[in-house]
Amino acid sequence: MKDEIGARLVGVLKSPEESECQESFARAMELTKAYASSGSATHFSAVARLFYDLFEMFETGKDPRQK
Repeated sequence: MKDEIGARLVGVLKSPEESECQESFARAMELTKAYASSGSATHFSAVARLFYDLFEMFETGKDPRQK
């Protein structure tokens, strides 16, 4: 499943107009930007991990923490 989510993310980055994951990407980006600008992020890797988890959640509809 991780490889599939990663492939979807790469696909939306390469051709955002043609990707069906565009909405998930935009929603994850919006929430990640809000988190990063809030000052709550203590390390840059937390921001990247949050974005990936949010993107996965919007794509699959499942909570990524329930692994």
